[in-house]
Amino acid sequence: MKNAIDILIDKIKETNNPTVMGLDPRYEILPECIKSKYGKDIKSVCEGILEYNKALIDATFDIIPAVKPQIAFYEMFGTEGIKCFRETCKHAKEKGMLVIADIKRGDIGTTAAGYSNAYLGKTLIGEKEESLYDIDFATVNPYLGIDGVKPFIEDCKKYNKGIFVLVKTSNKSSGELQDLKLEDGKTIYEKVAELVNSWGEELVGEYGYSSVSAVVGATYPIQLKELREIMPKSYFLIPGYGAQGGKAEDIALGFKNELGGIVNASRSLMCAYKSDKWKDIYKDEEYAKATREEALRMRDELNSSIKGR
Repeated sequence: MKNAIDILIDKIKETNNPTVMGLDPRYEILPECIKSKYGKDIKSVCEGILEYNKALIDATFDIIPAVKPQIAFYEMFGTEGIKCFRETCKHAKEKGMLVIADIKRGDIGTTAAGYSNAYLGKTLIGEKEESLYDIDFATVNPYLGIDGVKPFIEDCKKYNKGIFVLVKTSNKSSGELQDLKLEDGKTIYEKVAELVNSWGEELVGEYGYSSVSAVVGATYPIQLKELREIMPKSYFLIPGYGAQGGKAEDIALGFKNELGGIVNASRSLMCAYKSDKWKDIYKDEEYAKATREEALRMRDELNSSIKGR
C-alpha cells in the first residue's frame, strides 16, 4: 500500500505542480465583494472566509495538489473559526486535494497523543473512535525530542498519515536557536535533521521518501542544499517562497531528480488579486481567477528551475 508521502507525490505528478496553497485568512485580506456580503460579527466573518477559501479551492483544485490551512488564523475566531477550518479541509478533500494542517504542535505524553488524535488519528467518543478532521499531514515541533513526536509517528503508522517536522524554518530569527553550534560542531538544525532522518526510517514509501519528513525554509538556500544531503529520504515542505523572498532557483537545491519537496505559497496566492501582476487585469470579484493565474505562473517558474538543474 502506498504511504502518505507516496500519495502526495502521485498528486504532485498528476498536477505537474510541486505547490501547496497556504490558506491563512484574515478579515483585512478579503475582497470587498466578500466583506459587503457578510456582517462583521464573528460568525458572519467566518462564513465569508469559508466562501473565500472554497472559491480559491474551486479555482485551483485541478492544478494544485494540496492546501495548507494554518490553524492560528482559524483559532483566533474561536469555535466559529474551528468550524471554518474543518469545512475548509472537508471541501479541499472533496475536490481531491490533500490537506496539510499547519498546527506546529509539540508536547509530551498523553498531551502529544491528544494533539495527534485530533489531527491525524481518531478520538474516542463513547465506545467508538471518530476522526475530527479529514487531513493527511500535520506540522510538528520537535523541541521536546522524541517524546513529543512519537505519538504522531504512531498515528502515521496506524492511519497512513504523515508529518512535517520543523528543521530549519524560513523566519529571520530562526538562527537564534537553530544555528547554534553543539559540542561536536554541528548546528542544532543539523542535529534535528539527523533525528528526523532516523525517526522516519520505518515509513519510507515506494518513491524512497518517508512520511516523517521536514520543514525547510526557502529563505536559506545553502542550508536547504545541506539538509538534502543529511535527509535524503525526507520530503521537504518548503515555506518562504514569494512574499518572504525565497526564489525558485534556490528552492531547486532541495530537489533531486525532480522530486523532494512541495513549496508553500500563502499570501502570493490568496492575495493575487491585489498584486501588481494581476490587479489591473482582474477585478476584486474575480479574485479566484487571479489566484489561478498566479498558481499557473508559480508552477511554471518552479518547474523551470527544478527541471533545469
